[in-house]
Amino acid sequence: MFDPVIAPSGTLLGLLQRGRGDGTLHALAAPRDEALAALNHCVLNDPRHDWQVENRSLYYARLYLDLHGGLEAIERHVCDPDDHLDTDENRTGLALAVLGHLAAYGRADALALLRRYAATGSNWAWALDELALRDDDSGLRSLARPVLDRFPDTPEGEAELAATVRDAFEPRPWRLWAEDPRPSVGARVRAAQEAGSFDRWQRQLRPSGPRPGWSVQAVFDWADQGLERGTPLHVPAARCLSAVAGSEDRDAIVTVAREGSDGARCAALHYLAQISDPVVLDLVERAVDTGSPVVAEAAVSAFERMCGDEAVARARGWVHRSDALGVSAAGVLACRGGAGDDRLVLGALRETVRIQGPDAPPLWTLVDGAGRLGIGCAAPVLRHVYRETTSSHLRGRAARALAATDTSFATGFAVECLWDCEETTREVAALHAETGDVRVAERLRRLAADPAEEAEVQTAVRSRIGPDREQ
Repeated sequence: MFDPVIAPSGTLLGLLQRGRGDGTLHALAAPRDEALAALNHCVLNDPRHDWQVENRSLYYARLYLDLHGGLEAIERHVCDPDDHLDTDENRTGLALAVLGHLAAYGRADALALLRRYAATGSNWAWALDELALRDDDSGLRSLARPVLDRFPDTPEGEAELAATVRDAFEPRPWRLWAEDPRPSVGARVRAAQEAGSFDRWQRQLRPSGPRPGWSVQAVFDWADQGLERGTPLHVPAARCLSAVAGSEDRDAIVTVAREGSDGARCAALHYLAQISDPVVLDLVERAVDTGSPVVAEAAVSAFERMCGDEAVARARGWVHRSDALGVSAAGVLACRGGAGDDRLVLGALRETVRIQGPDAPPLWTLVDGAGRLGIGCAAPVLRHVYRETTSSHLRGRAARALAATDTSFATGFAVECLWDCEETTREVAALHAETGDVRVAERLRRLAADPAEEAEVQTAVRSRIGPDREQ
């Protein structure tokens, strides 16, 4: 999947792609055709960099309701012949999730389109999961035959069906179908359920990892084998070392951490960091300076897992480095540094935005650190990150940091955050937005009454507009 092209943050399309609250507010004020065109573009061309963690579906579904938007564009998209050529679930996943929310709000057209797609579309499993949460029993039972017909009555087809039933995200449809009296439906699904359970049991009886009695060298060999297969195992290998290594093995482990093979060296570094061995910080620096890219990355990761004062003290010396260890050191100070580290964290925050832009991965911890340390003069750069980042999660972190550093947050960004796509951001807004604004009071009431809203957001709302609260 290609990275999405994100429009500038000052445009309606750019605001909607980012999931910002101002996107909804601007869309409601714009000509309806223009707003619907931008909304459809977002839903049909998923703008998220990481669709597994960023939310957009409820945000877009609510806007469809507010705009009284039809589903013709979504129908053309999911029913296009390309659906059977490009079967990547990312192509239709967002559209199906939006349909699911609309169905939950009572849109019969969305429910009918989901049923149709579950019967005929390539990403039918996603549509079935949406229906499992919203459809009634009769609607789900009507899909049994179309779904089962996808699996041929052959040993290969039955094996594929068993794997599908075993790995189903929402088991409700399969449980309903298992009760079907027809042998071609109920008996077949029950057989698939049994086969899936047996397969899971067999896998549990055949573990492929470390076993009791392994030596330190056996764990190192296992870590090397994993790296050779392209599956880094140094973190679980470090946990294994905790179980098998004794004080007499310490010198050998230090030697491997200094000059061993890559997989074993990575495991040894993680183990020594895990037990906070005094020598590990020197070994981390040596690994970053002289090791392979894999070893250097593992060394930085091991350092980030350390929680002691020694790690924080060393981070103050490393924060000025221009490599990955310097970036990691800034993150450690942001997460675990003290009040005296605010200047270093602020400098790293400004430099990261200046060089790497508002979507740089290190900003996640640096933004959190600015809020944790209450760095008031970080507010301008935090506002820039809030406006420009394409990550709705990073924007939410910026909002939390602004709540702790920016005196204008309650009357500024907190207001638009009530319409944000991320529930954690709406929760922050519900706690801080100035209720003297007419829009805020009305939005809080709407969130409190919306059955699709997250419980944490509604709890925050009730803390502001409950019967014992003054308006």
